[in-house]
Amino acid sequence: MSVIATALIQMRSGIDPAANLAMACDLIRQAAAQGATLIATPETTHLVQKDADQAFAVMRTPQDDPAIPAFAALAKELGITLLIGSLAVKLGDRRAANRSFLFAPDGQLLASYDKAHMFDVGLGQGETYRESANYRAGDRLVLADIGPARLGLSICYDVRFAYLYRRLAQAGAQILAVPAAFTRPTGRAHWEVLLRARAIETGSWVIAPAQAGLHVDGRRTWGHSMIVDPWGAVTAMLDHDEPGILLAELKMDRVADARSRIPALLHDRELGGPDEMILR
Repeated sequence: MSVIATALIQMRSGIDPAANLAMACDLIRQAAAQGATLIATPETTHLVQKDADQAFAVMRTPQDDPAIPAFAALAKELGITLLIGSLAVKLGDRRAANRSFLFAPDGQLLASYDKAHMFDVGLGQGETYRESANYRAGDRLVLADIGPARLGLSICYDVRFAYLYRRLAQAGAQILAVPAAFTRPTGRAHWEVLLRARAIETGSWVIAPAQAGLHVDGRRTWGHSMIVDPWGAVTAMLDHDEPGILLAELKMDRVADARSRIPALLHDRELGGPDEMILR
């Protein structure tokens, strides 16, 4: 039976990329020292800044961002598989990508993924987000072989789109990553429910490292980083919004067990469109 010692890094990133990088590296080192071989950080690991002008002033292109080689070197030094949940990387003067980076234990970049679904919502009481104003949506699914398992990548708001995870699982994903910076209202109402639903629907492990607490830019995120098993049970959770480390062992035989008991991934059917719907 394959078992993956996994750690999720919960952060409260601010507006200084260098300070956030240092904080992330320190927490990653602590997690590796506790035996983790798969470590994942949250969305926007090295920059949480809601003011677009100030964000673009410190944002760098993927070729120039010092965090990318730093994380690659850290993965190699520690001999770990390292998922950086996402970095905000500049694509042009006023365009960016919200991009995950997955590094192998030898420091090589295994895969990258651009967030596909933009967080364009109005939550009420003046809390409004228009991610598409500055970020370019990704247009492809990403599945990576990390040795003992296959890992499907996603970011935050993607979790509301079940088809993405179904396609990843049908393509072979056994672990689904959902690094996030969930707002407090949506986190309180939906975070655990959505993560458990994605695990149940696909019979997959779900790992969800999160941003947490009151950030320097005034944003509040939910925290509560979580690991859910393929039967939908919460295996481990940080029940707070402080920075920290969440550790758990992913027993990969549970994936096959869950999928054999309820083989829903094999039961797709083609149904007629709305114009063929029968109304009674």
